[in-house]
Amino acid sequence: MPLLTIKHVTEYSYRQPVSFGEHRIMMRPRESFDQKLIEAKLEIQPEPRELRWLHDVFGNSVAIALFDRRAKLLKVTSQFTLDHAPLAQGQVDVEDYARLFPFTYSSEDMPDLLRSIERQHHDPTRIVDNWARNFVNDDGPTDTVGLLTEMATSIKRDFTYVPRQEKGTQTPIETLAARQGTCRDFAVLMIEAVRALGFAARFVSGYVYNPSASEGRVGGGNTHAWVRIFLPGSGWVEFDPTNGIVGNRGLIRVAVARDPYQAIPLSGTWSGFPASFLDMSIDITVRMAGSDLLSHPTHGAINSRFATTGSQ
Repeated sequence: MPLLTIKHVTEYSYRQPVSFGEHRIMMRPRESFDQKLIEAKLEIQPEPRELRWLHDVFGNSVAIALFDRRAKLLKVTSQFTLDHAPLAQGQVDVEDYARLFPFTYSSEDMPDLLRSIERQHHDPTRIVDNWARNFVNDDGPTDTVGLLTEMATSIKRDFTYVPRQEKGTQTPIETLAARQGTCRDFAVLMIEAVRALGFAARFVSGYVYNPSASEGRVGGGNTHAWVRIFLPGSGWVEFDPTNGIVGNRGLIRVAVARDPYQAIPLSGTWSGFPASFLDMSIDITVRMAGSDLLSHPTHGAINSRFATTGSQ
């Protein structure tokens, strides 16, 4: 299992001291059988008056920081080390009744999956529905994993990845029309498409890294976004439409949510003169123990107060 150390630094700078409201920090990876957290630390400058932790409705770890001093700089540094156990596409095992599409989730699972099947975006002319149906065979059975794999790989193949620092996501219809977008745009498109077919799907935010020098990954400019789909027999399985991969190889989960706005890594408020805000910078590095490989370093200022990692 790869031993990874990830450091995520976010800085907001201001012309003169400002006061800070409550900030929510969602940068601690979810612990599970395939992600074993060995060490984690969170440093905040200025030091908050109070820092407490909670689990949100999805079980994500969230730190709540409260401040009582003004400052010209807000710096949040999250660093952790974990064992990562990648799951490859060939290890996805589906129950017999769900191996061919369409199928119906069991009566035991369905009540808990309903909100993850529910559509989030209006599609009055069924544009997303029709696109999703392209992956279903008209003249015979459709392999369930094959359908989902082809959808993920077709997004990588037919759409252009374009980084965008502004807050928010395109609608699935906008992404289909533009044939380009960010990792979060592609994740939202795939979520809506598979929900149109009756699958339970969730949005995932986390980190992406290159498992080896020969394997390239894109979409790691800030944090990365992908999809989890519930498949009977394997449970929640990762699909990354930005990179066209199935399984969690190269993917570290931090937050799982029904909608992207529920998985923002850093959000909060500040008070001061409107022109006080200068800029924001993000630096993310991923290192593997025993290797010189450094995955997806991100450096430099992001000159937007609407960057995806904060809502200052």
